Amino acid sequence: MKSQIVTSKGRGGLRRALPYAFTQEGIAMLSSVLRSERAVAVNVEIMRAFVRMRRMFLTAGDLARKIEALEKKAIGHDADPGDHFQGP
Repeated sequence: MKSQIVTSKGRGGLRRALPYAFTQEGIAMLSSVLRSERAVAVNVEIMRAFVRMRRMFLTAGDLARKIEALEKKAIGHDADPGDHFQGP
């Protein structure tokens, strides 16, 4: 990750590489600069995509925690099968 505070010494202080992605805050700032109807419409769709991604990641995190809890429970059941079954 590159620092945005420290200036680069390569090529006269310019960035050495272009960024690969925008942040949601960067998109919000861009909307204050762009004024055309098409630019605003595209900006709204990008913001909606960020919201959908955030919801997807939260859902995936919840599912991962539930799976982990089930795995722990299953490991506990598998510890000693003799405890669950009594012979005649």
